[in-house]
Amino acid sequence: MTVTGADAIGVPDSDLADLVLGRLTAAYGAAADPGRAAAMRAYMKDVAPFLGLPTPARRALSRTVLADTPRPDEADCTAIALRCWALPQREYHYFAVDYLRRYAPRLSSAFLPVARRLVTTKSWWDTVDLLAAHVVGALVAADPRLAADMDVWIEDEDLWVARTALLHQLRYKERTDADRLFGYCLRQSGHPDFFLRKAIGWALREYARTDPAAVRLFVARERGRFAPLTVREALKNIGDAS
Repeated sequence: MTVTGADAIGVPDSDLADLVLGRLTAAYGAAADPGRAAAMRAYMKDVAPFLGLPTPARRALSRTVLADTPRPDEADCTAIALRCWALPQREYHYFAVDYLRRYAPRLSSAFLPVARRLVTTKSWWDTVDLLAAHVVGALVAADPRLAADMDVWIEDEDLWVARTALLHQLRYKERTDADRLFGYCLRQSGHPDFFLRKAIGWALREYARTDPAAVRLFVARERGRFAPLTVREALKNIGDAS
C-alpha cells in the first residue's frame, strides 16, 4: 500500500513553529529590498512575490532565526513547512526547504504526503528539485517501501510530481536502483514538457557519474525515444559512443 493518496493535511500545533515563524517573519521582513524583489520575481517567471533577499543574506538571517532553537520532531517540521508555504513570498518557501533538508533524517514515511503538498503548491524548479533530491529521496532511502509511491508519482498528471519521481534518486550514487531509473525515463520519454525532458537527462547525467557505461549503453539503445535535449544532458560528461 502506498501513502500517496493520504487525506487532507492539517497544520499541527507546534510551539516551535510559533517561535520560528515569529522570528522569521520579523527578520526577513526587516531586511526586505523591494527593488531587488521585483527583479527576482521576474527571473523566476512570476511564480511568487519575493522579499528581495539574496541567498547569502537570507541564510545568514536564517541562522539567526534558528539560534538556540531545539531540534524539531516531525510535527514541528510539518507545521513550519506548511506555515512557511502559506506565506506569499518565495524566501519563506526557501527557508522551509532548507529546514526540511537539515532535518530530513528526523522524518518518517508519514511525511511523504506533506512533501507532495509542497511539490504541488506554488510549484517551480527552485523548490521542487531540492525537495525531490533531499527530502523525498531521503524518505525513500530510509523506507524502501515508498518506492511504490514513486512508481505512482512517475505517472502523475502533475509534471512536478513526475519530475520528483525522476529526481528522487539523484544523490543515491551506488545505491541507485538503475532499473527503476531507466524505467522511469522510458515511461516519460515522450512527454512534451521541457521540465520533464530536462529532468530525464539530468537524472541520467548524475547516474553516469557512478556508472557511465550503463548510461551510455542505455542512451545508445533508446535514444530514438528521447528528445535531443534529453540525450545532450545525459551524455554531457561522458561523451557519445554512437
